[in-house]
Amino acid sequence: MVETTPFHPRLSELNETGLYGHWSGYLSALRYEYSAKNEYFGIRNAAAVFDASPLYKYWIRGGDAQKFLEGLMSRDVRTCKPGRAQYTIWCDDNGHVLEDGVLFRHAPDEFLLTAARPNLGFLQDQVRRLNVEVIDVSDDYGVLALQGPRSRDILTPLVPEVAELSFFGMTPAKIAGHPVTISRTGFTGDLGFEVMVPAESAIPVLDAILESGKPHHLRPFGEEALGMARIEAGLPLIDVDFSSSRFAFNDDQRFSAWELGFGWTLRGIDDDSRVFTGRRALLRERNENTSRWATVGISIATTDYRALHEEHDVVPYMDEIPVDWHTMLYENSDWVRAGYATSLMYSPLMQRHIGLARVRPHLAEPGTIVHVEQTINHEYYTVPATVVPLPFFNPERKVSMA
Repeated sequence: MVETTPFHPRLSELNETGLYGHWSGYLSALRYEYSAKNEYFGIRNAAAVFDASPLYKYWIRGGDAQKFLEGLMSRDVRTCKPGRAQYTIWCDDNGHVLEDGVLFRHAPDEFLLTAARPNLGFLQDQVRRLNVEVIDVSDDYGVLALQGPRSRDILTPLVPEVAELSFFGMTPAKIAGHPVTISRTGFTGDLGFEVMVPAESAIPVLDAILESGKPHHLRPFGEEALGMARIEAGLPLIDVDFSSSRFAFNDDQRFSAWELGFGWTLRGIDDDSRVFTGRRALLRERNENTSRWATVGISIATTDYRALHEEHDVVPYMDEIPVDWHTMLYENSDWVRAGYATSLMYSPLMQRHIGLARVRPHLAEPGTIVHVEQTINHEYYTVPATVVPLPFFNPERKVSMA
């Protein structure tokens, strides 16, 4: 049976299309308006809300909670102080990524982990004799992501302390008299916040935010607009840009933290006091330079893209909805394989096609030219693309206090 989120009764009233997908057994809006681009520009130019309630949520508590997470998470949890959140990943013994998520530290011995896929059994199996408990509270809370340049202006009248909340900071608060936890986090690469609220308080909290957002043209957005924003932000999505090592059929479907561009989460890996799952394999891969792939951004010049299509009497396809398949990349016109784009779209902001791509390491240097496969009139062609650093979009407002 498909469930509905705590916010669904109100947000469904705003859904003009009735288009929904399934996310972890819940209905999840694909699009509220008839144009996902309108919702996207709501994120980039004003503010918009996304129902992230289907995220799995796990309390990790006990005297050994930090010790437990130190041995499990690839990012150093010791650097995450109470009142802070931390994006992190966890790997298998071979350094292949199992999943990613956000860890919220409420107290020295109390954490809450959110993830896109179920991890309860895996987490509990790792506890062993430690003084720690892992509790699934996925259905107990709703999560509302308020994103965009006006998001702070919307929340501040309701929660004044939000004005002083730093990037990946978090605070307990009340909205409309109901307890919430607000964090300066999100999946759009823009200024934004996430509000975690007990399920029974979801509607009055949402109503208060919607009312405060009226002068700022606040609107809901669905998965399609989120997909556009997160690609511009260079944020990988599980089951799209990578798959969990746990469910892979072979090593071609597994990827290390280095290969997925998660190397920044491994800072301090040389510190022998950090002993986490996969560390030895990741150190060996780095020291022996054995990574099979590098994750990069690719950018296609609109002039080249148009010229290729017009040469064959075809109208250039400029659709902002990300394609839902992997697009092959080649080193040159001789069709030598270079890798593949895992997410590809026409960016409304950049006015060109961009993508997240996996290429052979020798092609990862910014400025390198690769060739993107295109099918025109049932024939294969390629268009040149430039390797660029990620993210594509990284505004100062995302992290600034002003």
